[in-house]
Amino acid sequence: MTKKSFLRDRIFLFLGVIAVVALYFLYAPFRMFLKEVFRVFATGDFQKVKDFVASYGPYAAAISFLLMVLQSVVAPLPAFLITFANAALFGFWKGALLSWSSAMAGAALCFFIARTLGREPVEKLTSKGALKSIDEFFERHGKQSILIARLLPFISFDIVSYAAGLSSVSFLGFWVATGLGQLPATLVYSYVGGFLTGGAKLLVTGLLILFALAFLIGLGKQVYTERQKSKEKQNQNIG
Repeated sequence: MTKKSFLRDRIFLFLGVIAVVALYFLYAPFRMFLKEVFRVFATGDFQKVKDFVASYGPYAAAISFLLMVLQSVVAPLPAFLITFANAALFGFWKGALLSWSSAMAGAALCFFIARTLGREPVEKLTSKGALKSIDEFFERHGKQSILIARLLPFISFDIVSYAAGLSSVSFLGFWVATGLGQLPATLVYSYVGGFLTGGAKLLVTGLLILFALAFLIGLGKQVYTERQKSKEKQNQNIG
């Protein structure tokens, strides 16, 4: 990134923040919308989230997209509730596509914010300790870090996006790894959401499948890494 483009990006981001803040204080419907969003998601009730999105009628998909991007940046909203709602309202395939594309947009925005503002502002948006743990994760797993992190449901999606923006990884590499890694979770959650009408059993089943996949992938990566280290040691001994 050149100094000129870096300055331009910072100006655009600054103007965007100013616009949102001004909208919040000067436009009452927008302020009421945000308050309602946080109130609904604070309940953790899938049905209330679904009803909230559905209440916007023909604009429901756009509202869902906006909510997913919002939760990516400020991270207090459980993203899986949005994915459940999308599947229940729009069907499996359309809901999954909406959830996946909006999550990708949110990830790209987090990456852009981190790359533009730098570490200190991002630490205030997230937490210093969380970023440090992701940095260590990146060091351990190298080039595959982002893909692996996306496949593990217990690692924060948003903090990985911010951390990637602070690293030397290219946006294209980040984008591809995020797209591939986010897909399994989106499909599982969308499948569960499509049938979630009080069926907690399906929710548990879906989550168990997701954790099982994450465990197998992590285990495979660990075995592969250990074998590679073993081969390197053998080669050193022979040499």
